[in-house]
Amino acid sequence: MNYLAHAVLAGPDPLLRLGGLMGDFVKGPLPPGTAGIAGAAPLPERLVLGLRLHRAIDAYAETHPAFRASRARVSAERRRVAGIMVDLFYDHFLARDWAAWPTAPGFAAFGHNIDVAPAGSGLAAYCAATYALFDAHAALLPPRLAEVAPLMAAHDWLGSYAEAATIALALDRMAARRFSHPTPLAGGGAELLMDYDGFAADFRAFFADALEFARQWREREGLAD
Repeated sequence: MNYLAHAVLAGPDPLLRLGGLMGDFVKGPLPPGTAGIAGAAPLPERLVLGLRLHRAIDAYAETHPAFRASRARVSAERRRVAGIMVDLFYDHFLARDWAAWPTAPGFAAFGHNIDVAPAGSGLAAYCAATYALFDAHAALLPPRLAEVAPLMAAHDWLGSYAEAATIALALDRMAARRFSHPTPLAGGGAELLMDYDGFAADFRAFFADALEFARQWREREGLAD
């Protein structure tokens, strides 16, 4: 999953959401009392749990039939980077139909999960509240995320995922900046449009199940929303 999906699946708790957003920037084991990213104080327990939930969701996605179906929709030329592409595609559908999800079949937990902004549960308000987490907990951010967070907020990355053109641009930028060798991510936005309805159906099936998976995970960890 990409940033927006991980934030939503983490639920309304601020530190769980921050952990969900940090997940791709923190590697290695996460024992209790994990040291601070900058070698300072230990990370807060709920933040570590958010990191654990991020990893649990990624593992869950890899085995889910709908996510696997989406990967199979990607052309053979780009199959080895299909997981990265599908993560972004799913953030697109999540953002595009944001207002519709609270009443969508299987999305009963959605409204509760995004109830984080006093201004309301619209996408813009949710994104603003999410960006504010980075400012409020700047000392806890990994160095790379500390660099990226201001750009994310300034250019409203999360809200902009609602446009398919933004997804295409993000994939092209990843191909140019994230990898030191040629990658088929470039031009990958075209794959979304080639089977748009199929990816959309996969997302609905996956995310309904993922909401329940994440809810049960938090419940097992004794995390009351």
